Amino acid sequence: MKKTQPVEKNQEYNVTIADLSYQGLGVAKIDNFPIFIENALPGEEIKVQITKVKHSFAFGRVTSFITTSPDRVQLVDKAYTQTGIATLQHLTYSAQLKFKQHQVAVDFQKLGLDDVEVNPTIGMDDPTHYRNKAQVPVRLINGRLETGFYRKHSHDLIPIEDFYIQDQKIDEAILVVRDLLRTFHVAPYNEEHHKGVVRNIMVRRGYYSHEMMIVLVTRAKKIPHTDEIVAGILAKLPEVKSIIQNVNSAKTNALMGPVNNVLAGSNVITDTLLGLKFAISATSFYQINPVQTEKLYQLAIDKADLQKDDVVVDAYCGIGTISLAVAQHVKKVYGVEIVDQAVEDAKHNAKINNIRNVSFVASKAEEQMSKWQSDGLKPDVVFVDPPRKGLDSTLIDSVAAMNPKKVVYVSCNPATLARDVQLFAGKGYHINQPVQPVDQFPQTIHVESVTVLER
Repeated sequence: MKKTQPVEKNQEYNVTIADLSYQGLGVAKIDNFPIFIENALPGEEIKVQITKVKHSFAFGRVTSFITTSPDRVQLVDKAYTQTGIATLQHLTYSAQLKFKQHQVAVDFQKLGLDDVEVNPTIGMDDPTHYRNKAQVPVRLINGRLETGFYRKHSHDLIPIEDFYIQDQKIDEAILVVRDLLRTFHVAPYNEEHHKGVVRNIMVRRGYYSHEMMIVLVTRAKKIPHTDEIVAGILAKLPEVKSIIQNVNSAKTNALMGPVNNVLAGSNVITDTLLGLKFAISATSFYQINPVQTEKLYQLAIDKADLQKDDVVVDAYCGIGTISLAVAQHVKKVYGVEIVDQAVEDAKHNAKINNIRNVSFVASKAEEQMSKWQSDGLKPDVVFVDPPRKGLDSTLIDSVAAMNPKKVVYVSCNPATLARDVQLFAGKGYHINQPVQPVDQFPQTIHVESVTVLER
């Protein structure tokens, strides 16, 4: 069969970039055949070299710019693009916010939901150094233990010292731990042979409390020179309140293993969010951008228009962040979460904040919602903050059967949000106010948003 693609691998072409894909790649077309190109912006004329040709699209790389976009800014470091740490670093921040608003709108339009209005994205004053958690691989490169991040779509480590979007105190902590591991000749993990000691270093830091947790994720059960390494960390990093060894001895891509050993200090650190205190363990899910999380959750609470006598359900409650923030405005909150440890944390967080009108259950959200529904629970408002895959259709069925006045949907993936909104529409729930995107992950393609569905 004759080849129909209008481009060939390794050939160069002059193209104009028409759009940005949801992955932040420039999109050009030759005879209506799309070419996806890194570090290219709408309106730019470029020379592109084709690097890969698929059946219905191709990938290319910029060899030279003929014209550049007024929205282009100088790359801070090309490693941030190569690793995907900051895929939008070449785009002005105001243009990043517009890109995210557009992404949310496009995903609704794809499903024919053209009447959904999307507000401008709420951004940050300083869209760098915002992450309160880092998880970096430890590998041997040219005979030396290094920390950094993987090149996209590979397990090749690029050594990085300043991560640009992480709290700078976290970057410093990673280097202190890296240097101690080098000093005591601790073997980094070798993926190919499943040998070596340390796989990853995880660091968490409270935005308000400045309490720091260091987690050494190891393949081996024992770390050589543990006492000296712990003493070195505590001497150089006075903010450290918790040092933990997480043992992950399986041959797996999962970051953490099932066993946590406290090497020094406490098994949790604390921080505050919307004026409430939270204990955060090594495995807790806790939003990574504290400044924007407060905006996101406050927005969700405001849009819910809660009343004193309301009963609320928080599906995917995690360690209780939304549940506890909502509890002070309503009569009762029921939270459900699949991770047992998170539910223990949520109960502990309710206790330390002296909040008694909450009840947490460890279960799959869709199963628990169905159980609550058959038990006759009638919430006034349901909050959902699901993972990227969105909501299970059975959960949507259960929510609709409970007949709440409002469903407040906090989403981290506009594509699954749009799909779920369409499913809710079939149950009589509609959007009556604009969707509000919030830039939780500046310099990256990801966007959070708050959507309110009403009967």
